[in-house]
Amino acid sequence: MTTIQMNVRPEDLSQVPKGQERIPESGVLAIFGASGDLTKRKLLPALFHLEQAGLLPDRFAIVGVARRPLGDEFADDMRAGIVEFGGVEASDPKLEQFVKNIGYFSLRFDNLDDYAGLKTELDRIAAEKGIGDKRIFYLATAPEYFAPIVENLGAQGMAETERRSATVVIEKPFGHDLESARELNRQVNAVFHENQVFRIDHYLGKETVQNILVFRFANGIFEPIWNRNYIDHVQITAAETLGVEGRGPFYEKAGALRDVVQNHMMELLSLVALEPPSSFEAESVRREKLKVWRAIPTIPLLNAVRGQYGAGLVNGQHVVGYREEERVSPTSDSETFAAVRLEIENWRWAGVPFYLRAGKRLKKRATEISIQFKQPPLLIFDRIAASSACQVIQPNLLTIRIQPDEGISLRFGAKVPTTPEMDVCPVNMDFDYEAAFGKSSANGYERLLLDAMLGDQTLFSHRDGVETNWALYTPILEAWAEKNAEKFPNYVAGSWGPECADHLLARRGHAWRNDLGRKA
Repeated sequence: MTTIQMNVRPEDLSQVPKGQERIPESGVLAIFGASGDLTKRKLLPALFHLEQAGLLPDRFAIVGVARRPLGDEFADDMRAGIVEFGGVEASDPKLEQFVKNIGYFSLRFDNLDDYAGLKTELDRIAAEKGIGDKRIFYLATAPEYFAPIVENLGAQGMAETERRSATVVIEKPFGHDLESARELNRQVNAVFHENQVFRIDHYLGKETVQNILVFRFANGIFEPIWNRNYIDHVQITAAETLGVEGRGPFYEKAGALRDVVQNHMMELLSLVALEPPSSFEAESVRREKLKVWRAIPTIPLLNAVRGQYGAGLVNGQHVVGYREEERVSPTSDSETFAAVRLEIENWRWAGVPFYLRAGKRLKKRATEISIQFKQPPLLIFDRIAASSACQVIQPNLLTIRIQPDEGISLRFGAKVPTTPEMDVCPVNMDFDYEAAFGKSSANGYERLLLDAMLGDQTLFSHRDGVETNWALYTPILEAWAEKNAEKFPNYVAGSWGPECADHLLARRGHAWRNDLGRKA
């Protein structure tokens, strides 16, 4: 297939108006579970990128909070993480000053008395550095500690809005089913008002995800055909070549449906399907997303399939099956692949199937949204194509690549040059983010951390949305738990998943699009 590269000209970029910089007020960020990989690999590099961009306040402090007694060792470890994972030069003049604002406090998450010491320490740092009352509490711990941490923060008066500005940021998973999500929401909202709660999904920090809204609503040629009259079906894929990477105990409890489909993929679906919001403020965007999720009827068990990888070859390397992974049961029924077919019962999307799939140890790493348009009512070139090299007229396809090679491509038919016949072959118009704007070291957390500090909830999940999505997927999870998988493992590592996933689409005359990634 021929690819037509689409680039952004330097003179175009120079004419883009620069937005007014948004600088948060001074504050102290306390990261619970700071000894884990997320802080070192993602959060601290993201915060330093904000510092490099001049988007952090002059007076700002970071305090790592965890159970291990790390002391000054913590700041040194974070410096190394910023350099290794943040694409930062060790000699960057801003790095040394940034590291001086990193502290550490050892605390037992479920011990109320320890929180009195934390409050004293945060107040001491704030007074020493001339920081006001703003506190951001980032919960990057195991989910079982979310409720105790929030409860103890409230008991020590660190969530009071009358005296100070407090925000709590909570990593996923937010509950493991509908009942647990409701209970966690109740516990969190007993201490923090909903406008203080930021449930984070790092997918929404990716530039390509945010660009879905820009692509739809800033370009007049797409929105008029963004509906059931022109779109045949939508596929959303989140494929990984990696296995569980030492996270066996977590995956034994979670599985692919909980880990990826119920949250990340439903967020992507909502951005594709929502109606134009009245504004891009948090309330308007979240309202439209919620309408989409609430318009999805109960997903029949027949429309949900699962899989588990066995041994195979990935990128030319032999890998073991899931049941042979470290700290995984040899008889495990946890799914490493999940796929669903659902529909949205509203005026725009009635009758259009949406296919979602996510899996580990698949053939290629790619997260993409593929929107396939309907064929013209009369294929006047069909007979010619049957005798040409291209054989068949392919439908138009719009693909939004989320990772790793971010961009957008549009497939359409074009006449093959230098032939006397009307030979029609598919070509791609391709927009590549890196080629147009340059490679970025950002990891997606930059935007989300900045928004949390600014109090902007647009890219964060509301409790109603969390519960609505759990209500869709909890019946499937319960049904799977009651009946052991008939045949696990049911796909070879390095393949595109189990055959049952192919049958899910074949029943509607569709097939998964497996030629993922940018076509050079």
